Amino acid sequence: MASSAPQVVPGSQLTVRQQWAAGIILAISNFMVVLDLTIANVSVPHIAGNLGISLDQGTWVITSYAVAEAVCVPLTGWLATRFGAARVFTMALLGFGAFSLLCGLSPTLGVLVAARIGQGLFGAPLMPMSQTLMMLIFPPERRAKFMAVWAMTTLLGPAMGPIVGGWISDNWSWHWIFLINVPIAVGASVAAGLLLAPVKTPVFRAPIDAVGLGLLIFWIGCLQIVLDTGRDHDWFADPTILLLAIASAIGFVVFVIWELTEEHPVVDLRVFRHVGFASGVFTMTLAYGAFFSGNVIIPQWLQSVMGYSAQNSGMVTASSAMAALITAPIAGKLSGSNKIDPRLMISGGLLWICFTTLLRSHWTTDDTMWGYAFPIFLQGFGMPFFFIPLTTLVLNSVDPEETASGAGLQAFMRTIAVAVSTSLVLTYWGNRQRDMHNEIANILNPDQATTALGNLGMGMDSIRGYINGLVDTQAITVAMNNASVMAAISVALAAAVLWLAPKPVPRQGMEGMAH
Repeated sequence: MASSAPQVVPGSQLTVRQQWAAGIILAISNFMVVLDLTIANVSVPHIAGNLGISLDQGTWVITSYAVAEAVCVPLTGWLATRFGAARVFTMALLGFGAFSLLCGLSPTLGVLVAARIGQGLFGAPLMPMSQTLMMLIFPPERRAKFMAVWAMTTLLGPAMGPIVGGWISDNWSWHWIFLINVPIAVGASVAAGLLLAPVKTPVFRAPIDAVGLGLLIFWIGCLQIVLDTGRDHDWFADPTILLLAIASAIGFVVFVIWELTEEHPVVDLRVFRHVGFASGVFTMTLAYGAFFSGNVIIPQWLQSVMGYSAQNSGMVTASSAMAALITAPIAGKLSGSNKIDPRLMISGGLLWICFTTLLRSHWTTDDTMWGYAFPIFLQGFGMPFFFIPLTTLVLNSVDPEETASGAGLQAFMRTIAVAVSTSLVLTYWGNRQRDMHNEIANILNPDQATTALGNLGMGMDSIRGYINGLVDTQAITVAMNNASVMAAISVALAAAVLWLAPKPVPRQGMEGMAH
């Protein structure tokens, strides 16, 4: 983000066959990284059970990866100019594979979280670098076709993640959701090293904002600890959590001041002066965080309350991405035509997502698997109309020389949204469970049920446990429905914030960046 996107050196073009092979390697690598964003979601109960930890602690596997990725994303531009795009991509693949191996061999939660942080650090450059290299190796007449393939892997990854993760966890063990990356990463890195060797980008000693990077790591690190452990320590009632929260807030303020005054900032916050960029990024953050919150709690509810296998819960949550694959070509074509105001497309997509999210607020424990999957599947039809034109709108809102910084900051905010929304939704869900349990218990008349169960030969302790279990089940379900309402409100708010952006002016050549 601190530097512009690298440009290809004349004379370094690959042959057509090499371009095809390199394009496949880049697409596979991108698919692997995107897959890892969701593959662990449905495996959290398996990981928690195997390691002897709570479900809340199990979600550290998700947030640690997201936060580590957020820290490293801003460095992608600097790494490319310092070492070359192809070399950064190849080394990131090797590092991602190495830490995937460590994840799969982790005997404790601490080791697993540390390995996931390493995965996030090395995985962060892979998505932007694969997109950059696609733009470098393909001539303009073939670039759109291969960027479409790249975009399809970005959409297919979240769809396949829960299904693959669920099947592996049910039939093998959770360790293999990470170990499967190892041969792919090693093979892809070797192939990339051979195929991308002729692709040279300018390399020079670009200055690094060491102070800004240190401040970024400090305030995000403190924030992650607060988000991950706050629920278990009664939040700000715990002096340590309070101190970390204050440290994170102070670190953030100092970070903002430093980045706005630094000549070569690690995160170029000056792009927020563009109203279209600021409103678009906040829209992305609110909407994506709300969407991802459902991916966190729905698999847990399906497995812990409804008794679904990890594979079946993955199939339910993955149905939205399956639908998105159907409408993605339409959204891409409309976004690239410049005939429709992208704000209308984005608002329409967000309102559709809001509506389908509200459909989830009426779930009961008596529904079928298709009944749970149907509103999630419907939601997927609106996702491309939100994601694709919003990316274009955001990048069109900044100056051409700020495109790389804008793209990186957008990815940074989206990744932070994952970590924050995960913590917030789990906290809200837990608090509402306790509230609803008390409300249901207060209005419940257990005498009739106690008599009926006693006639079946159950003892009083067994009867109390059985009734309490029923109350818990309903309380957890109602709390999840309430969380869906809050998510829908966030999406509606995101649609409103979007209209702070001025009507975008199409920019030549930005269509390919819509993916």
